Amino acid sequence: MAPPKLRGALNIGFQMATTIGIFAANLINYFTSSMPANGWRVSLGLAAVPALMMTVGAIFLPDTPNSMIERGQKDEAREMLKKIRGTENVEQEFTDLLEASEASKRVEYPWKKIMEPQYRPQLVITCLIPMFQQLTGINVIMFYAPVLFKTLGFGNNASLMSAVVSGLVNVFATFVSIFTVDKFGRRALFLEGGIQMIICQISVGVLIYKVFGVAGVGSFSKEMGNLALALICIYVAAFAWSWGPLGWLVPSEIHPLETRSAGQSINVSVNMFFTFIIGQLFLSALCHLKFGLFFFFAGWVVIMTAFVYFFVPETKNMPIEEMNRVWKAHWFWGSYIPDDAVGLQHHKSVAV
Repeated sequence: MAPPKLRGALNIGFQMATTIGIFAANLINYFTSSMPANGWRVSLGLAAVPALMMTVGAIFLPDTPNSMIERGQKDEAREMLKKIRGTENVEQEFTDLLEASEASKRVEYPWKKIMEPQYRPQLVITCLIPMFQQLTGINVIMFYAPVLFKTLGFGNNASLMSAVVSGLVNVFATFVSIFTVDKFGRRALFLEGGIQMIICQISVGVLIYKVFGVAGVGSFSKEMGNLALALICIYVAAFAWSWGPLGWLVPSEIHPLETRSAGQSINVSVNMFFTFIIGQLFLSALCHLKFGLFFFFAGWVVIMTAFVYFFVPETKNMPIEEMNRVWKAHWFWGSYIPDDAVGLQHHKSVAV
């Protein structure tokens, strides 16, 4: 539904809502922890508020032109497209949507279709990006921030407040992504964020090693504790304007209509699977690896940053219906895209 020039910023609205929810949860936990009784019940019960907001919001959510075309409502789809774009001149884009819809209708089995060689670029990236997103180690911070900070020597209230601070950084850094993703592109944010996360994770690992050693015995001074918190906040900021929102944005915009449903299902499934794995293994890994856990995740960030540099093309400002042009021009993925792929022939004829 979003116009190509604003698709990144509008898509990241999803991640913004997520970060606000995380910050609100941390804030609620901080204040309810001081309640003499039933604090955990209040904290848990307040989760119904965003659920209610989403339910009410869904009532007013309009259909997309794509979904209308899929259901045969072409005139309504054209009018909706005009309303969304704010102009009467939408015939070119509407024609592209019709072509993509016709191509998708010829696909009876999208799960079988997505396994074909011409969709290999989308399939590989859709599997690896959500996996890499979780292997940045961000959920170590988001899930277990109070536990982690308490382990590093912060007190009970201090650990909860530290989680609130990192959550607030998460929110503000996501705003950075909203205002820059369509200007500087996805690759620039991926690469800068990756480098920043690597530096911060290695720095935190070295800091913990110097204070706690291999035995894991020691305590932070106030200055060292503040330094550790600052490094973690800088790491959270890097994630919040790169792998956090882009881990959802890029997989959502690279699939053609005929494989989009299968691709999005794979993206969410892989993300949730690795979220579960990291959540289950973190505490045991922290006990066994100690400071080495930060080096472990830093190593993965090196791998994923290299992957983006070599294999993830720039997709900013490109209409989804014409995304095959991006793949066809890529040094590695181009050989997988046939010359008659959707979005290629039309532009060749225009050029002629």
